[in-house]
Amino acid sequence: MSTHSPAGLALPVSERDHVQGPTNAPITLVEYGDYECPHCGRAFPIVEDLRRRLGDRMRFVFRNFPLMQSHEHAEVAAEAAEAAGAQGRFWEMHHALFTHQNSLGKSDLVRHAAQLGLNIGQFSHALTRRTFQLRVREDFMSGVRSGVNGTPTFFINGKRHDGPFDLSSLLGAIAEAAELRDGGHTPLSR
Repeated sequence: MSTHSPAGLALPVSERDHVQGPTNAPITLVEYGDYECPHCGRAFPIVEDLRRRLGDRMRFVFRNFPLMQSHEHAEVAAEAAEAAGAQGRFWEMHHALFTHQNSLGKSDLVRHAAQLGLNIGQFSHALTRRTFQLRVREDFMSGVRSGVNGTPTFFINGKRHDGPFDLSSLLGAIAEAAELRDGGHTPLSR
């Protein structure tokens, strides 16, 4: 039984994305997530485990999908990640936000930025001016066009994963996607 739906990624992965892993990896895992979502918080260590297990065989992309009606700090947290990204520290802020999901107020975000060694003036200015609001909303709209209606939503090699997001389910779906990509010979078996 396949855990993939026909829904596909409307916006292909490109240089606009935050990416970990090599461009030529046989697996690309895209997550649409919300930094305040408890389900995304539970998915975070699972994705980290996948990255450790698969190494250079997987490319991971995170896109913002703040559920603003449910999570009051979700959009500003996403903007904080983007503001950190402008200073070359997206992934460090990404980690801090998921590690401290209950500390996403503006003063908390500034404290996280200071702990990461960011230029606080530049960071605070970006949050106050909503410099990255459009970028966050572009991610959100690409998710809507891709059929995302909740978080986390994963896409494996461009196809939406509609199964559970526990480690064994994601590993199974990734192995299946790798086999389909490579005509039955999966590079994940090494």
